[in-house]
Amino acid sequence: MKPCRRWCRSLGLVLWLGWLPFALAAARKGDRALPVWPPAPETPRIAFVQFLTGPADLGWTRSFGARVIGFIIGDNRREARFKPAGVALDGAGNILVSDTDAGEVCGFEARRKKFHRWGRIGPYRLQSPVGVAMGADECYVTDSGLGALIAFGLDGKVRWAVTNGLERPSGVVVEGGKIFVAEAGAHRISVFDGRGKKMSEFGKRGSGPCEFNFPTHIAGLPDGRLLVTDAMNARVQILDPDGKPLSVVGSRGDGSGHFDRPKGVAADKSGHIYVVDALFDNVQVFDAEGRFLLNFGEPGRGVGEFWMPAGIAVGPDNRILVADAYNRRVQVFRYLGEP
Repeated sequence: MKPCRRWCRSLGLVLWLGWLPFALAAARKGDRALPVWPPAPETPRIAFVQFLTGPADLGWTRSFGARVIGFIIGDNRREARFKPAGVALDGAGNILVSDTDAGEVCGFEARRKKFHRWGRIGPYRLQSPVGVAMGADECYVTDSGLGALIAFGLDGKVRWAVTNGLERPSGVVVEGGKIFVAEAGAHRISVFDGRGKKMSEFGKRGSGPCEFNFPTHIAGLPDGRLLVTDAMNARVQILDPDGKPLSVVGSRGDGSGHFDRPKGVAADKSGHIYVVDALFDNVQVFDAEGRFLLNFGEPGRGVGEFWMPAGIAVGPDNRILVADAYNRRVQVFRYLGEP
């Protein structure tokens, strides 16, 4: 299905605060103020929510004194301009975004309404943070420049770190109490326990089952299966937690259901698989078995348009966050569910 080409103003906090029934009703009436995919007369499945470039987009404001200090040190401008690479969120509404250009990780802490920028986590000065993930009480970032996996809290304090043996670590995900890291430079997946001890690894360079050509992103399905973006093989592989190959999503091509430069991958609680393609500037959606359903997005700078998007994450509330890298923003969508 072709993505919707409508433009609109951001709905800001309308959907963010949960006015989904109103939005869905408007979508079904063909209200042009709400961009949805697929377009009418088909039933909408995806709706745009808002842009996210800093804490102000979530309705958070800093005190006058903090704004003055931010102006003096240039921090206000840094909050408003970033180049997101990876994105993650948890059930409490906390959001992590890696900013590869700045060498920082941004944290949006929902309960306390705090915004953080970490260029240094403990003794580690970040160089090229890429993947981010959130566990029950821990955050994780992979840094391809440092060759490191760092676990830390929302207080910015290091819990533990793996600083050797990783070759260009990129994607990271927490599944079943284990941490899976995609090592693009080694063409493999490494598995760690909750304290950073390496448990196993699987994969090698190639184009066969459980073989990779620069794996870059990794995510989990609700049933525990793994999704790995096999970037240069232009596919997403579905594996069991031990690395046993199960099936493949997509292949190289220029039509729906095919990829050219696949990047971020994620799954929602219904098992739908979302894959970002940085060359097509869109997100393609598949069912749990890898069958193509629809896509949304196109090249551009407007609502629902992307410029080399990278990471993606889907929360338990069906919010979809896409790191729109070269537009320097995160776009927030929502899966509307079955009618």
